[in-house]
Amino acid sequence: MILVTGATGTVGSDVVRLLVEAKANVRAMTRDPSKAKLPPGVEVVKGDFDDPASLAAATRGIEKMFLLAVGPNLAQAEARALAAAKANGVKHAVKISTFGAAKPDIAISKWHRSGEEQLEASGLAWTHLRPSGFMSNAMAWVGSIKKAGSVFGGIGDVKSAPIHPTDIAACAVAALLKSGHENKAYGLTGGELLSMQEQCSILGEIIGKPVKYVNLPEEKLRESMLAAGRPAALVDGVIELQRAIRASGGAPKTDEVKNLTGREPLKWSHWCHEHKAAFI
Repeated sequence: MILVTGATGTVGSDVVRLLVEAKANVRAMTRDPSKAKLPPGVEVVKGDFDDPASLAAATRGIEKMFLLAVGPNLAQAEARALAAAKANGVKHAVKISTFGAAKPDIAISKWHRSGEEQLEASGLAWTHLRPSGFMSNAMAWVGSIKKAGSVFGGIGDVKSAPIHPTDIAACAVAALLKSGHENKAYGLTGGELLSMQEQCSILGEIIGKPVKYVNLPEEKLRESMLAAGRPAALVDGVIELQRAIRASGGAPKTDEVKNLTGREPLKWSHWCHEHKAAFI
């Protein structure tokens, strides 16, 4: 039995789906099982990282787990899950981290590296998956594209290799189901290095209207994200991340998705076609 935390989220829901397709026994943890829309045959349980009793119940009888927590306090959340997992004899955890955790010099990477260190010290076998920026982050562009035909950001003209969430899930499933991935870390990226304007141009072609990228000064970008209701700590983390990418001259690209799954990563245009309706 494999436990999937964050089972109704962007990556977790795909992990559940792919595990079911592989005929694995799956237990899905979510805060509200009544709202979970998961495949037949999945055992859905109520669980919350802030509720140790629910974590104890969710990890009982589990052999492996998929671990995904977010935000500044993710290490504390994962520590509670790992304590329950260890007490119940879980053998292996696959953690979603972030690409920068290998050299944690900004807040977001430090949050995740702290979680990685706890997992490494837990006594469980571990696998760290360190993805680049999710393609699905582009859903935050919907409002500005509809209103102004523009995307606002602070990354300049440097290039990065965003990754499709399904590719992250596929790598997680490979690590959960196949041996040889224990106590290893993988930096995951998409297969294309694209600037923000290139991403906008491809999306614009697919939705049938021009989309322009507008680079903003950090303070203007911070104001716009806070006005959109994003948490202050997350806003500061994003600003710091974009500053680091600019300073580095761009984010790297790896072959780890292909190495883990046996296929090329999904393209940015693939994600845009899937979500075309949201931008029109």
